[in-house]
Amino acid sequence: MDRERALEERLDEIERLVRTLVVRVTELELHDPAPAEPPPRTQMPTVPPRTAPAPAPPPPPPEPVADPESPDQTTRGRAETETDKPERSLEDLLGGRILAWLGGLAIVVGVVFFLVIAVDRGWIGVEARVALAFVGSTILLAAGLFLYERRGQTEAAVAAVASALAALYASLTYATAVQEVIAQEAGLLVAGLVGAAGAAIAVRWRSQFVAALALLGALAAPVLVGGDTTGLSLAFMVVALVATVGALLWQRWGWLALGAFLISAPQLVYWSWDRDDLLLPLAVLALYWCLFVVAAIGYELRVPASALRVSSASVLLLNAALATALGWSLVDDRGTSQGATAWVLGVTLSYIVLGGVGFRQRMSTEIAALLVAVGVGLSGVTLALALDGPALVAGWSAEAVILAWVSRRTGEQRALVFSVVFLGLAALHTLIDEAPPDSLIDGVADLRVAVAAVLCVGIAALLVSQLVELVDVRLVLLGVGSVAILYAASLAIVDVLQGDAAEPSQTAQVALSMFWGIVALVAIVVGLVGDVRELRYGGLALLGLSVAKVFAYDLSELDSLYRVLSFIAVGIVLLVGAYAYQRVRTAGAQA
Repeated sequence: MDRERALEERLDEIERLVRTLVVRVTELELHDPAPAEPPPRTQMPTVPPRTAPAPAPPPPPPEPVADPESPDQTTRGRAETETDKPERSLEDLLGGRILAWLGGLAIVVGVVFFLVIAVDRGWIGVEARVALAFVGSTILLAAGLFLYERRGQTEAAVAAVASALAALYASLTYATAVQEVIAQEAGLLVAGLVGAAGAAIAVRWRSQFVAALALLGALAAPVLVGGDTTGLSLAFMVVALVATVGALLWQRWGWLALGAFLISAPQLVYWSWDRDDLLLPLAVLALYWCLFVVAAIGYELRVPASALRVSSASVLLLNAALATALGWSLVDDRGTSQGATAWVLGVTLSYIVLGGVGFRQRMSTEIAALLVAVGVGLSGVTLALALDGPALVAGWSAEAVILAWVSRRTGEQRALVFSVVFLGLAALHTLIDEAPPDSLIDGVADLRVAVAAVLCVGIAALLVSQLVELVDVRLVLLGVGSVAILYAASLAIVDVLQGDAAEPSQTAQVALSMFWGIVALVAIVVGLVGDVRELRYGGLALLGLSVAKVFAYDLSELDSLYRVLSFIAVGIVLLVGAYAYQRVRTAGAQA
C-alpha cells in the first residue's frame, strides 16, 4: 500500500510539473514567437555511427557586378530606387522641399536688398559691399555642404548650395559689370572656380538643379562679367562648354545640352560678327558644331532608347540651323557666294555621312534617320543657293525621284515625305517664277524655260507615282503629272498663237478652250472604253473647267466673233462627249 501511495504521489507531482511547463511554454509563445532552444540534455553521450561525410554544398554563384557604363543597369537601379521610395504626402512636400527652397530664395533676395539699401544710404563702400557679398555667399555654400555631408541629403542643403551659387554669380556680376572693381580677367577666373566647385558638388550629389546653376552660370559668365569679344572670353566659353558636354555625358543629363546651346549660341553669333576675319570664326563655329553633335549623339549612345528624345532632336536641329546660317552669312559677307554655297554643302554632306554611319553602328535608328533627314533638307537649301531657274526645278525634281526610290528600297516612309516636299517645292517655284498662272492669258517671258520647268515637275511626279505603293498617293501624283503636261502644252499654245505682246491675238484663247475640250473628250472616251473611273472623272473635271473659262473669261474679254467661235467650239465638244458617253454606256450595258 505504501508503495502504491508513493507511486500515485509521484504521478501527481509529474502531472503538476507538466501542467506548469505547458503554462510556461504558452506564455513564452505569446511574448516571443521565436521558438526557444531546448536545454542541453544531461544524458550520457552516445557515439554516432560512422557514415560517409555529406558533400559540401556548391559555392553560391558570384553576384553580377553592375556596369556603371551600362544604361540597362542604370535604368534598373533607378527604377528600383524609385520603387523603394515612399510616397510623399502634401505635408512632406510643403515642409521638406518648398520651405527649403523658399528659404534659399529669401536669403538671395535679402542679400540683394541689403546691398541696395547699403548703396542708397552709404553705409559701406563698394569694395566692402563686394567683399561682404562674396563672404556671405561662401558661408552659405559651406553651410549647405555641412548640412549635406553631416545630416544627409536634405532639401535644405541643396537649396542652400543652389542659393549660394546664384548669389556668387550675382555678386560677381555686380563687382565686374556694374561697379568694375574686379577686372574681366579676374572675373572670368572667379566664375571658373565657382562653376568648377558647383559642378563637382552636382556630380557628387547627383543634383541636376545644382548642375544647371553651376555649369549654365559658367557658360553665361562672359556676359555676366561684361566681357567683350576678346579671345579670353571665347576661350573661357569653350572650356565651360567642353566641361558641360563632359558632365552631361557622364551623368546622363540630356536636357543640359539644350540649355547650354541656348546660352552659348547668342554669344558665338555676337563674337563672330564683331570680328573682321573669316578663318577663326569658321574654325570656332566648326568646333562648336562638333561639340553639340557629340553631345546629342553621345547621349543617345550612353542611354539608348527606341524613341527619339526631344532634347537630342532639338539640339541637332538647332545646331544644324546655326552652323548653316551663321557659316553661310559669314562666308557670303567676307568671302564669295560660291564659298558660302560650299560651306552649306559641307554641312549637308557631314549630316548625311553621320547618318549613314549611324545606321551601320549601334546608334539608334531614329537619331540616324534624323541625321540623314537634316542632311536631305540641307541638300535642298544647297541646290537653292547653287542653282536658279529651271536648273533648280530640275534639281529638286531629281531629288524627289531619288528619295522616292530610297523609300521603295528601304521601306522608310519618311523618305517618301521628303520626296513629296521637294516635288512641292519644285512645283511652287515653277508657278511663282517660270510659269505663273497668268501666263495662260499674257504668255511667258521665255517659252523654253517655262516649258522645261513644267515638264520637269510633271515627269518627276509620274516617276514618283510609279515608285509609291500607296494607291491614293499614286493617283494624286498621276494627276499632278498629267496636269503639268497639260499646262505645258497650254503655255505653248498661248505663247505661239498670241503674237505680239502689244496687240495680242484673241485666237489663242479660242484655241485654248478648244484644246481643253478635246483633251477632256479623249479622256472621257478612253475612260469609258477602258473602264478607268479616275480618267473619266479627270476628263469631266477638265471639261467643266473649259466651260467655266468660256463663260467667265471668253464671254467678257473676247470680241464678238471670237466669243462666238469659242462657244461653238465648246458646244460641239459637249455634244460629242454626251453622244460618246451614252453610246459607250449603252454598248456596255448590252454586253
